Amino acid sequence: MWIAPCRGIHTCFLSGPIDAVFLDREHRVLRVRERLAPWRAVPLVRGAHGVLELPAGTVAGVGLRSGDRLLIGAVAAPQAAGEEPPAVPEQGSSIP
Repeated sequence: MWIAPCRGIHTCFLSGPIDAVFLDREHRVLRVRERLAPWRAVPLVRGAHGVLELPAGTVAGVGLRSGDRLLIGAVAAPQAAGEEPPAVPEQGSSIP
């Protein structure tokens, strides 16, 4: 789950651990907290614009670390049978 704007999180009411990845406005990784247990808090992360909350173990599985840059985009809704897939803009362009 991508939460923005956000500089700090808590895991109150969660049933299990999560990985939390704090990103700046350019989606560079500023801080990684792996396997953050329920009922914990992460203090505000200086320079963070958002946080990516992932299933526990995801960060280790992909080798994510501070300084990496992520590409975050929208996910299209599933299409019904017979529908054309949504148009995907070329890199560097935007959807009106």
